[in-house]
Amino acid sequence: MSVKRLYGPLMAFTEKLLRVLSPVEVGGRRIKRYHVTADPAGIDPEVEKAAYAILPELLPGPDGTPPAAFVVLHRGGDDGAYLNAYSWVWDNVLHFGGAAAGQPVLGCPNSDPTHFVRLDRSLIGCVWELPPILHERDAWVRHMLAPDRPDFDAYLADSLPEGTTGDRS
Repeated sequence: MSVKRLYGPLMAFTEKLLRVLSPVEVGGRRIKRYHVTADPAGIDPEVEKAAYAILPELLPGPDGTPPAAFVVLHRGGDDGAYLNAYSWVWDNVLHFGGAAAGQPVLGCPNSDPTHFVRLDRSLIGCVWELPPILHERDAWVRHMLAPDRPDFDAYLADSLPEGTTGDRS
Protein backbone atom coordinates (compact mmCIF):
# COMPACT_ATOMS: atom_id res chain seq x y z
CA MET A 1 0.00 0.00 0.00
CA SER A 2 1.36 3.43 -0.90
CA VAL A 3 2.12 6.20 1.58
CA LYS A 4 -0.51 8.38 -0.09
CA ARG A 5 -3.18 5.71 0.40
CA LEU A 6 -2.24 5.28 4.05
CA TYR A 7 -1.87 8.92 4.98
CA GLY A 8 -3.90 10.87 2.44
CA PRO A 9 -2.50 13.46 0.06
CA LEU A 10 1.03 14.66 0.70
CA MET A 11 2.65 17.79 -0.68
CA ALA A 12 3.38 17.75 -4.41
CA PHE A 13 7.00 16.88 -5.14
CA THR A 14 9.19 18.67 -7.64
CA GLU A 15 12.97 18.49 -7.78
CA LYS A 16 14.79 21.70 -6.96
CA LEU A 17 17.84 23.28 -8.51
CA LEU A 18 21.25 22.38 -7.11
CA ARG A 19 24.13 24.83 -7.43
CA VAL A 20 27.73 24.09 -6.49
CA LEU A 21 29.86 26.97 -5.26
CA SER A 22 33.61 26.98 -4.75
CA PRO A 23 34.86 25.82 -1.34
CA VAL A 24 35.54 28.35 1.41
CA GLU A 25 37.59 28.16 4.58
CA VAL A 26 35.75 28.72 7.85
CA GLY A 27 37.02 27.91 11.32
CA GLY A 28 40.06 26.16 9.87
CA ARG A 29 37.88 23.82 7.77
CA ARG A 30 37.68 23.66 3.98
CA ILE A 31 33.98 23.67 3.21
CA LYS A 32 32.34 22.50 0.00
CA ARG A 33 29.11 24.38 -0.71
CA TYR A 34 25.80 23.30 -2.20
CA HIS A 35 22.79 25.60 -2.67
CA VAL A 36 19.27 24.24 -3.17
CA THR A 37 16.38 26.39 -4.37
CA ALA A 38 13.47 26.40 -6.79
CA ASP A 39 14.45 29.92 -7.90
CA PRO A 40 16.54 29.92 -11.11
CA ALA A 41 18.17 33.17 -9.89
CA GLY A 42 19.64 31.28 -6.95
CA ILE A 43 19.62 32.15 -3.27
CA ASP A 44 19.30 35.82 -2.37
CA PRO A 45 22.73 37.23 -1.42
CA GLU A 46 21.37 38.55 1.90
CA VAL A 47 20.12 35.07 2.87
CA GLU A 48 23.47 33.57 1.85
CA LYS A 49 25.42 36.17 3.86
CA ALA A 50 23.29 35.56 6.96
CA ALA A 51 23.63 31.79 6.64
CA TYR A 52 27.40 31.86 6.36
CA ALA A 53 27.60 34.25 9.33
CA ILE A 54 26.22 31.54 11.63
CA LEU A 55 28.28 28.74 10.05
CA PRO A 56 31.21 28.92 12.53
CA GLU A 57 28.78 28.03 15.33
CA LEU A 58 27.81 24.81 13.53
CA LEU A 59 31.31 23.39 13.12
CA PRO A 60 33.02 21.06 15.59
CA GLY A 61 36.54 21.62 16.85
CA PRO A 62 39.52 19.86 15.27
CA ASP A 63 40.13 16.21 16.14
CA GLY A 64 42.97 15.23 13.81
CA THR A 65 40.71 14.34 10.88
CA PRO A 66 41.51 16.35 7.74
CA PRO A 67 39.51 19.57 8.28
CA ALA A 68 36.76 19.09 5.72
CA ALA A 69 33.06 19.85 5.71
CA PHE A 70 30.24 20.48 3.29
CA VAL A 71 27.16 22.61 3.65
CA VAL A 72 23.75 22.62 2.06
CA LEU A 73 22.01 26.00 2.05
CA HIS A 74 18.37 25.52 1.12
CA ARG A 75 15.85 28.25 0.41
CA GLY A 76 12.38 26.83 0.94
CA GLY A 77 9.27 27.69 -1.00
CA ASP A 78 7.93 29.78 1.88
CA ASP A 79 9.90 32.11 4.19
CA GLY A 80 12.20 29.32 5.38
CA ALA A 81 15.92 29.04 4.81
CA TYR A 82 18.04 26.19 6.13
CA LEU A 83 21.76 25.67 6.60
CA ASN A 84 23.03 22.14 7.15
CA ALA A 85 26.70 21.78 8.02
CA TYR A 86 28.25 18.31 7.78
CA SER A 87 31.83 17.99 9.07
CA TRP A 88 34.10 14.97 8.87
CA VAL A 89 35.27 13.83 12.33
CA TRP A 90 36.80 10.64 13.76
CA ASP A 91 38.20 9.92 10.26
CA ASN A 92 34.92 8.51 8.89
CA VAL A 93 31.96 10.06 10.75
CA LEU A 94 29.76 13.02 9.83
CA HIS A 95 29.06 15.62 12.50
CA PHE A 96 25.88 17.64 11.89
CA GLY A 97 25.06 21.21 12.85
CA GLY A 98 21.97 22.95 11.58
CA ALA A 99 20.42 26.39 11.52
CA ALA A 100 17.16 27.76 10.18
CA ALA A 101 15.62 31.14 9.45
CA GLY A 102 12.08 32.25 8.75
CA GLN A 103 10.50 29.07 10.10
CA PRO A 104 8.77 29.67 13.47
CA VAL A 105 7.84 25.98 13.80
CA LEU A 106 11.60 25.29 14.15
CA GLY A 107 12.08 27.93 16.85
CA CYS A 108 12.85 30.89 14.60
CA PRO A 109 11.65 34.13 16.21
CA ASN A 110 9.99 35.43 13.03
CA SER A 111 9.55 34.81 9.31
CA ASP A 112 12.73 36.71 8.31
CA PRO A 113 14.79 34.39 6.04
CA THR A 114 17.99 36.18 7.11
CA HIS A 115 17.54 35.66 10.87
CA PHE A 116 19.24 32.28 11.37
CA VAL A 117 19.16 30.42 14.69
CA ARG A 118 20.78 27.13 15.61
CA LEU A 119 18.49 24.14 15.48
CA ASP A 120 18.06 22.13 18.65
CA ARG A 121 16.32 19.23 16.92
CA SER A 122 17.88 16.09 15.51
CA LEU A 123 16.86 16.78 11.91
CA ILE A 124 19.58 16.12 9.30
CA GLY A 125 17.94 17.26 6.07
CA CYS A 126 14.90 17.04 3.82
CA VAL A 127 14.59 15.16 0.54
CA TRP A 128 16.13 18.06 -1.42
CA GLU A 129 19.08 18.38 1.00
CA LEU A 130 20.06 14.71 1.17
CA PRO A 131 21.62 14.05 -2.30
CA PRO A 132 24.91 15.78 -1.39
CA ILE A 133 25.30 13.46 1.61
CA LEU A 134 25.44 10.36 -0.60
CA HIS A 135 27.88 11.98 -2.99
CA GLU A 136 30.10 13.28 -0.19
CA ARG A 137 30.17 9.89 1.50
CA ASP A 138 31.36 8.25 -1.70
CA ALA A 139 33.88 11.04 -2.40
CA TRP A 140 35.33 10.73 1.13
CA VAL A 141 35.78 6.99 0.71
CA ARG A 142 37.16 7.36 -2.84
CA HIS A 143 39.75 10.04 -2.01
CA MET A 144 40.45 9.78 1.72
CA LEU A 145 39.81 6.24 2.99
CA ALA A 146 40.34 3.82 0.10
CA PRO A 147 43.69 5.00 -1.35
CA ASP A 148 47.02 4.15 0.24
CA ARG A 149 47.63 7.90 0.56
CA PRO A 150 44.63 10.19 1.16
CA ASP A 151 44.23 12.98 -1.41
CA PHE A 152 42.56 15.91 0.34
CA ASP A 153 42.75 18.17 -2.71
CA ALA A 154 41.03 15.53 -4.86
CA TYR A 155 38.27 15.25 -2.25
CA LEU A 156 37.76 19.03 -2.27
CA ALA A 157 37.56 19.04 -6.08
CA ASP A 158 34.98 16.22 -6.20
CA SER A 159 31.49 17.76 -5.91
CA LEU A 160 28.06 16.63 -6.97
CA PRO A 161 27.35 18.11 -10.42
CA GLU A 162 24.99 21.06 -10.70
CA GLY A 163 21.56 20.37 -12.04
CA THR A 164 18.60 19.30 -9.98
CA THR A 165 18.57 17.55 -6.65
CA GLY A 166 17.51 14.37 -8.43
CA ASP A 167 20.37 14.25 -10.92
CA ARG A 168 22.74 11.33 -10.37
CA SER A 169 25.32 12.12 -13.04
